[in-house]
Amino acid sequence: MTSRATKRRTVLFAAAALTTGCGSDGGGDGGTATTTGAPATPSGPAATTAAESTPAATSTTGGAGPVLAKTSDIPVGGGTVFTEEKVVVTQPEAGEFKAFSAVCTHQGCLVNKVADGTIDCPCHGSKYRIADGSVAAGPAPRPLPAEQIIVSGETITLA
Repeated sequence: MTSRATKRRTVLFAAAALTTGCGSDGGGDGGTATTTGAPATPSGPAATTAAESTPAATSTTGGAGPVLAKTSDIPVGGGTVFTEEKVVVTQPEAGEFKAFSAVCTHQGCLVNKVADGTIDCPCHGSKYRIADGSVAAGPAPRPLPAEQIIVSGETITLA
């Protein structure tokens, strides 16, 4: 009885396809929803590192996903990484909120901070723009896929 050995390249390609196959093509609008209420004011520096799991990050509202944060928790010109939910929420301009996958498109590491207008991956230095998730610095081959959020008053909820 003979068996055919699977080439390492085939196995790696299949693994890569499985880890990125469920993502977006990056052509979304950044996952925004209509914002109601007054625009948020910055409450801290524009550089925010990975968020710890907090009661606000794990509670839910009727039918929607988990509440991620208050709009005032997301700095203008920056953003916050929600590690447990694998999502990053940014506020490129006052009152404009975007959400992206926190999984780097290079090798699947989680991004860990938002600083100087980019979402940064610690593994190999990829950087993505906070406004649209596009690649600002490689080796990432694709933009971060958009995630859907709902902004209602002061609450940001994962859709």
